Amino acid sequence: MGYDIERFVGYVNEGLLCSICRDVLEDPLQAPCEHAFCTACIHGWLVHHSNCPEDRQVIDMSLLRPLYRYMKNDLNRLQLHCRNREYGCEMVCSLESIDRHERECEYSQIPCSNAGCTVQIERRNLDGHLAVCEYRSRECPNGCGYTILSAEDTQHNCVAELRTELELLRSEMICRLEEAKHEMESRLDSQRRHMVQKESILQNEIEELKSQMSRMMSDVRSLMAAERQHRQELEQAELEKREL
Repeated sequence: MGYDIERFVGYVNEGLLCSICRDVLEDPLQAPCEHAFCTACIHGWLVHHSNCPEDRQVIDMSLLRPLYRYMKNDLNRLQLHCRNREYGCEMVCSLESIDRHERECEYSQIPCSNAGCTVQIERRNLDGHLAVCEYRSRECPNGCGYTILSAEDTQHNCVAELRTELELLRSEMICRLEEAKHEMESRLDSQRRHMVQKESILQNEIEELKSQMSRMMSDVRSLMAAERQHRQELEQAELEKREL
């Protein structure tokens, strides 16, 4: 849908009106036959039709193009009232800047920011409403530190709230202690497995060293026996030499 023509100041050229809704073009598109439409209007039309609503020439989505630049410039220069005029806004600005103004307009109806509150309030009155809103939150005046809503004032009990908070903290602490305990047990088990594995490796290395030492001792004994045998043979040869 387009912009309500009643909002505009002065004359609006016929060529700047949507051929479907007959209001001033909003987010315009143009057909090859040069008839212009609001994007929402022509998209809705082409769901059920395949021609131009003005001259019945065949068109489809792919044939639609942005508005000619000179027409777009004429459209943007049009002057219109803010949509919040009925609430008291007297701003008149160009179509090109109307969206920016209305996003910030002090007369815009906006929802209360307090959870649970359904009131729509003018932006300029929001602070005053928040100060008295029954859904506003505030800290307990008795010093318990609990945040309460005005609607809950009569139900708020500092002792009960603090007891609940204490129980929650206690439960959280127990959970954290259990998590820390499990984590430490897991680390100890991992370290224990690692130490057992290292002990097994060291034991195997010790057994291997013992085996190597045993072989070396056997070799040494063999060498000593061979040396004695060799010495005896030399002594025998020396004796025979003397006898000769």
